[in-house]
Amino acid sequence: MAKTKKKVFSVTKAVKANARERLGSPPPERVLPDPKAKTAAKPKHKETLADLLTGDKDA
Repeated sequence: MAKTKKKVFSVTKAVKANARERLGSPPPERVLPDPKAKTAAKPKHKETLADLLTGDKDA
């Protein structure tokens, strides 16, 4: 069997663990909406009068 590795003390991990114990875990990150995705949903050109009269939805 391989020897178990000794745990090295890390100040950063100790401070973070202490903060989590006192304050609780941080809130999950918020995903900001992508402005490019919003513009992709809009049609690039307005519908023409002929398209409106014929009722073409996809054109």
